[in-house]
Amino acid sequence: MARPISLEMAPRDPCQELRQRLDEAPVEHAEALLDSWELLQQLHDRGVLELLKGALGASDKLIETAVDAAKSEESVRAIRNALILSKMLGSINPEVLQSFAAATTETLGCYEKPIIEPPGLFSLLSQFRHKELRRSMALINRFLEALGNQIKLRGSCK
Repeated sequence: MARPISLEMAPRDPCQELRQRLDEAPVEHAEALLDSWELLQQLHDRGVLELLKGALGASDKLIETAVDAAKSEESVRAIRNALILSKMLGSINPEVLQSFAAATTETLGCYEKPIIEPPGLFSLLSQFRHKELRRSMALINRFLEALGNQIKLRGSCK
């Protein structure tokens, strides 16, 4: 019959294992430790650590102030408007927006104040011969008509 093998394990000391790992860490991670100490010194030199200590000390007051600011009617409107604007920008075809940006740069993009003399009545009427002007005016008219319809649907502002 087989005899059982005796197994005696030395008692495990977690503190001793941690001390051993700490003793070996500077050798294994010397470059990372030097970089982290340098970063810590730069944060200290620029006052970031002081700022963080102050923020942690006043964290309750900071959170309270932020919550009060977020509860205001203006903040709620600003957040809603930002969401609507992001939705609106997402719905615009990038090529159309690129055309708008190019036209804006072409007419207003110079560094100096643009000098545009007002055209005479005959000159203004003669510009209607150009298809591009009529096309852009039709686009503006369509936008203004849609805006008027939306205002009519939503009622007057309060």
